[in-house]
Amino acid sequence: MTNPSSLLLSKARKVLKNTFGYDEFRLRQEQAITEALENKDALVIMPTGGGKSICYQIPALIRDGACLVISPLISLMKDQVEALRQNGVSAAFLNSSISAAAQRQVEEEFMAGKIKLLYVSPEKLMTRDFFNIMKSSTLNLIAVDEAHCISQWGHDFRPEYTKLKFLKEQFPEVPIMALTATADKATRNDILNQLNISHAQTFLSSFDRPNLSLAVRPAQKRVDAIIDWIKNQPEESGIIYCLSRKSTESLALKLQKQGIDADFYHAGMDPQVKDKVQERFIRDDLKVVCATIAFGMGIDKSNVRWVIHHNLPKNLESYYQEIGRAGRDGVDSKTLLFYSYSDVMQLKQFIEEGEQKQLLEAKLQRMQQFAEATSCRRKLLLSYFGEQLEKDCGNCDICRNPPEFIDGLKLAQMALSAVARTQQKVGTRMLIDILRGSGRNDLFQLGYQNIKTYGIGKEHSYVEWQHYIGQFLNLGLLEIAFDQHNVLRITDLGKKALYGEIEVKISKPETQEQRKQRLTPATPTKKVVQTNALFERLRKLRKQIAEAQGVPAYVVFSDSTLQELSTHKPTTDDELLNISGIGERKAAQYGREFIDEIITFIKEKSLEGEKIKGATHLVTYELIKEGLTPEEIATKRNLNIVTIHSHLATIYEQGKDIDLRQYVSKQELALIFKAIKETGETEKLKPIFDFLDQQVSYDKLRLGLALYKKPTV
Repeated sequence: MTNPSSLLLSKARKVLKNTFGYDEFRLRQEQAITEALENKDALVIMPTGGGKSICYQIPALIRDGACLVISPLISLMKDQVEALRQNGVSAAFLNSSISAAAQRQVEEEFMAGKIKLLYVSPEKLMTRDFFNIMKSSTLNLIAVDEAHCISQWGHDFRPEYTKLKFLKEQFPEVPIMALTATADKATRNDILNQLNISHAQTFLSSFDRPNLSLAVRPAQKRVDAIIDWIKNQPEESGIIYCLSRKSTESLALKLQKQGIDADFYHAGMDPQVKDKVQERFIRDDLKVVCATIAFGMGIDKSNVRWVIHHNLPKNLESYYQEIGRAGRDGVDSKTLLFYSYSDVMQLKQFIEEGEQKQLLEAKLQRMQQFAEATSCRRKLLLSYFGEQLEKDCGNCDICRNPPEFIDGLKLAQMALSAVARTQQKVGTRMLIDILRGSGRNDLFQLGYQNIKTYGIGKEHSYVEWQHYIGQFLNLGLLEIAFDQHNVLRITDLGKKALYGEIEVKISKPETQEQRKQRLTPATPTKKVVQTNALFERLRKLRKQIAEAQGVPAYVVFSDSTLQELSTHKPTTDDELLNISGIGERKAAQYGREFIDEIITFIKEKSLEGEKIKGATHLVTYELIKEGLTPEEIATKRNLNIVTIHSHLATIYEQGKDIDLRQYVSKQELALIFKAIKETGETEKLKPIFDFLDQQVSYDKLRLGLALYKKPTV
């Protein structure tokens, strides 16, 4: 008997291919989808661009009823709904950006079962009227997007999200799927408790975004560096994050004076002006946006190729989420952070004025350690989220230009042993004081002067121990329990170091000047030359189509899809459907225009003497359609007539409209058909050629064989 779950999963794979154009699920997607199809709650943690939305969209399309998606990001709702509609999915959104009449229409369609995915803001969700709508509808899933907003330990805590716990109480039979890109251990646990789904399974995908290069530079002359950076990649979209509203405006003005297509964005702007900037950027009419963190949360733009931080972010969650807005389509993209100690001081002033001072200071310290890191930055970033990378990434500035390393196992064992002997109840400052044999009163009151590791590292200064412990955190040997007063905890990897089972390589402390010299490039990066002319042509075509449709360009096709198109150059419908990101709806809607552009490109390049692998027969076909004879084509293309006839046979076999009988006589066809029947050969030409005593040339045999295998009606 067939398992019902396997049948549903088979349907899920078909939807993935036919609707979204992908052949395989990414890591953890299939497991999360299976959980929803089995009516179970789940917490899904995947990096930006990792495919979170697929996890709830596919179950919504397979099961009876509709999926309710709760999102705090109004403009993101619009983007996601547009993308779904492009794929032939009935989707809509409800928030303050649409009129009361439009809202009523959406609500009626939702209750009538005409909408499969409905996106709503938390504010709309909490109204009595909408609660009645939910009760009157058939829900197959409730998705809580940006779920970190529900947690006091998250970096973007929103009080209204804490009211969502009513969902499980009022709709106990409907599975809830919470989704976020950034959540440490404390935040994950809080999300599950706040939503009343503490029993739910957590699907933690890798936080690694290997397509993003990571780099940090000293902040000196950063404006000049930014100008050089942009001019080296003038056609690419990018975001520059700034600490203040004033700096977004001043930086945008400086870039504009250099002829750069840039504008600014911050929360203090007139809403209409702000929306216009975002809309221009989304639609590729604006290349560079200088913004505060208010920008980017609400966009689904997949072709942002770079992100620069003009200033230090307040924590690693914010940094990770903001750089995650680059390369959402999986294409190689760049990130750059400018770091200065004055940024740290300014952020500390902000913390003094707010709540949760101790927590925020600890998170800022981890951000500072990332900026000052002397070991693989990706290892550091992943270890913060509880993930260990075995090897250095090779795609960050430290890996490309490493400092001098030393054996740090003994130092690590000192620190780890001290943490263990204090029952993992101390923070960084107390740990250093224990290692250096400090006489502070609270240390003696707690009895830490009596443990074996007291004073074991007194030959190293306080600053040196700060440097070492920062690296142990970065390497994932230690972690900070933010929900337990920021005490240090030994990780599983740290236990291996404690027992001497692994190597620990750390860098020597550097002076500020030494670090500056190592991280500052000696010469400006050479200008990137776009060698893929077809990609650029397809990008222009995509923009034309998007403008005509009134949608962002990346909604038509992503950059990664354009790259595949320009690499594989599909020229038939079947070949087009093999391209990742092209489902049946988009193939029917846009396929012919892109195929025609590819064929035109191949023809032009071939006539210029450039060889295009696997597509030369299409150039012959285009010239046949223009009325040239095979002999004229052979002369024009400087090819043998045998090659041209082979092209014609291939074109015919691919189902193109061409009459081969005009190129081979009836007598020749009769001989060829008889030889095929006598020899039984339908693939190789030589046996037929020999059977006919070489009376018919190879090129005519190729045409005859094509007609035999596929006779004309």
